[in-house]
Amino acid sequence: MSTGATVIAGCALVTFAIKAAGPVALGGRELPIWFTSVVVLLAPALLAALVATQALADGDEIAIGADTAGVAAGGLVAWRTGSIVACVLLAPAVTAALRAV
Repeated sequence: MSTGATVIAGCALVTFAIKAAGPVALGGRELPIWFTSVVVLLAPALLAALVATQALADGDEIAIGADTAGVAAGGLVAWRTGSIVACVLLAPAVTAALRAV
């Protein structure tokens, strides 16, 4: 087996073990309310962190440019209209227009 295949297989096994650890450890027990209220907030926080780093990152520095304006325009459209299609169409259009200028 090649080194690449070994690494991929190892990563798959570790990922499987991590994902299986929760259900195995907790079984069919009901989680405490304080725990579920924290877990519910993790997905939006992670999404916000990913959007912020992609919108503001420029290599090793934080920069505001055409990408940031495109993400902001897309977010504004998604917030005001709720249309993901309009968001996906507008964000790259704004980014491309600003890069062309």
